[in-house]
Amino acid sequence: MVLHATVVDSKGQFVPDLKEQDFHVFEDHVEQKLSSFRREDIPVTMGLVIDNSGSMRPKRSRVTAAALTFVETSNPQDEVFVVNFNDDYYLDLDKDFTNDKKELKGALERIDSSGSTALYDALIGSLDHLKKGKKDKKVLLVITDGEDDASRKDLAFAVQAAQQSNALIYAIGLFADDARKEKKAGMRALKAITAATGGEAYFPDSVEQVEALCAQIAHDIRNQYTVAYYPTNTARDGTFRTVQVQVVPPRGHGKMSVRTRPGYYAPRAAQKGD
Repeated sequence: MVLHATVVDSKGQFVPDLKEQDFHVFEDHVEQKLSSFRREDIPVTMGLVIDNSGSMRPKRSRVTAAALTFVETSNPQDEVFVVNFNDDYYLDLDKDFTNDKKELKGALERIDSSGSTALYDALIGSLDHLKKGKKDKKVLLVITDGEDDASRKDLAFAVQAAQQSNALIYAIGLFADDARKEKKAGMRALKAITAATGGEAYFPDSVEQVEALCAQIAHDIRNQYTVAYYPTNTARDGTFRTVQVQVVPPRGHGKMSVRTRPGYYAPRAAQKGD
């Protein structure tokens, strides 16, 4: 099992100088022996999943600029794809992935803001496309301004798909204050999806803040600890296993907090006839 962990101090700043012995990993409350540990800026397979519904029209130029900032602040060896979605979702590249800034800019600028918001379907499709990537670490960044109102799949299905993936999902929700019920539902959905993977959801007050958030998320992705272990529970039963990562602060360090995925589904043994 491979985990990507973000460790911050009491001020929310990344803690860069931790050692393997500072980490303790528990699966279903049983401590596991680490098989590898590293902190390095490694290239990732990354998807930009951008809301293209009608309500995004006045925000889309700033969102596009922010997404490009995200790419430019990321590892130059990343492989990236762009999915625009409204009632349906579309891979807006002529290939599976690219790290060419001009190609990504062209994909992000294919704006036809109209229709409804099929967020869950776009997310599930993007998780499936991530599997084609060659990088070990996989990330989605979702930017949306509305509650899902068009997907064939529901939130529970989307959360389970996120749990079953090995992706980190980050989200930026640009919800309007005058639609309180929809805003509350949209925030709840993005928090559930991102928390299932060890990512995080952000809810800025205005679209002007999105670019700074994109740069912050890119920094977060490039400054994480990767810990791996072979589970002591070797049953291939498809059950959900809870995971907890604890950090014991070295002398001279204050309180720290760790963000990582809260668990995963064990693989199932192949059945006869499969």
